[in-house]
Formats: sequence, C-alpha cells, structure tokens
Amino acid sequence: MYGNPIKSTTVTEATRKMEHYCAYQERCHKDVEDKLNTMKLIPEAKEKIILHLLEHNFLNEERFAKAFARGKFNIKKWGKERITRELKYRKISPYNIKTAFKEIPDKDYLETFHELAEKKYHSITESDKNKKRRKLINYLLYRGWETHLVYEKVNELLS
Repeated sequence: MYGNPIKSTTVTEATRKMEHYCAYQERCHKDVEDKLNTMKLIPEAKEKIILHLLEHNFLNEERFAKAFARGKFNIKKWGKERITRELKYRKISPYNIKTAFKEIPDKDYLETFHELAEKKYHSITESDKNKKRRKLINYLLYRGWETHLVYEKVNELLS
C-alpha cells in the first residue's frame, strides 16, 4: 500500500528456482552464489540451498568445467590460456581445470588453431607486414592461444 514492499522468498521457493536455474544450463558455485545473493536470503538459507543442489547433482564443478571448456573451444575457438583464465575467475579448482582439458583432443586443438590462424591471416587487409603481424598476434593471444604456438605460426605464415 505504501511504497514498494520487499518481496521475501521462502527457502522452498528459492530452492525450486535454483534447481531450474541449474537444470537449464551447467552452473558453477560462483554463478549460484551470485544468483542467491540477488534473492536476499540469510547465509544459513544459502548454505542449505547449495547443499541441496550438490546432493541432488544439480551443481557439479567438474561437469561445469568440462562443459565450459568444450563449449568455449568448439564454439568460440578459445585456446587453453583463455579457458583457464575464465575458469579461474569462476573459482574452479586446478584439478577440475586439468580434467576439463581432457575433453579437448590435442589433434582437434592444433587443427582448430591452424585453421583459425590461417583464416584470420587471410582476412587481414593490412599491407604493412609488421602491422599485419601485430594484428594477427594480438588476435590469437586475445583468444587465449599459447604464445609459442602463436609466434611459430605467425613466423610460418609471414615467411
């Protein structure tokens, strides 16, 4: 009646919402905690919900890391450096990051890198060789490809 009343969420409602949130797409603990923080729940309720999600396999860090690595590699053509950086930002353990990279076969990884580098090289219209080199290097490094791979490929393409 007066102003905006603060809508409180019960633990049961919040649990159902979070189950749906996790079932829709793989989530990490950080995503779930951020979402719970927007619900303005007490810390005990948040812990109870996270425990419920873990027990019922809605939340699984290893599964999230594998899906994340696979997706970013296959769809966005990211390299291992970028994927690692993003997973660390999401507070994924080094063990789970290492496990996630087993989802990407080395052969596919190198093939994708070479295809991406060559495609980008041919799309750069710069006539100055040094500027073209710099643009290609920056592009590949931003995508998270390893420095030694980038410089070897750039030298191969520009020689």
